[in-house]
Amino acid sequence: MPITDHDIDRSNLLFLLGRLTRRWRQVLDSEFQISGITDATWRPLLHLERMGEGVRQKDLASSLGIEGPSLVRLLDTLVAKGLVERREDPADRRAKNLTLTDAGALLVRRILTVLLPLEEELLGSFSDAEIAQMAGLVKRLEGSLDTLKARGKR
Repeated sequence: MPITDHDIDRSNLLFLLGRLTRRWRQVLDSEFQISGITDATWRPLLHLERMGEGVRQKDLASSLGIEGPSLVRLLDTLVAKGLVERREDPADRRAKNLTLTDAGALLVRRILTVLLPLEEELLGSFSDAEIAQMAGLVKRLEGSLDTLKARGKR
């Protein structure tokens, strides 16, 4: 049974947000497949670009919501394709910092030419104030999740 506006409350808000996220990823995956770009490529590259230079592997894994071993296999592929470089962290030789190569940065620009118009189409009916309000609420939810996680509940 579809959820209607009058059914939205605390008991299903996170369900709705999860569904929205899945549907958005499906749209993106479909659009990127047309360009020959897979989910395993566009997501980590976009996260790396948005996180900046010298991102630690563990931080990228956290941002992507995947476990370290899964990320290592994914990164092996991206490194082999010449899209990402692993560099030793000067402060901790055990840690690896990740950097986009020139080819990786070029592919991110291609990704953004697909992503940005889709985002604009999806969010175009919202005002800047509404976008700012939604972003603030999402950040509050993330903060609450971080608190739960830190307490060891999840």
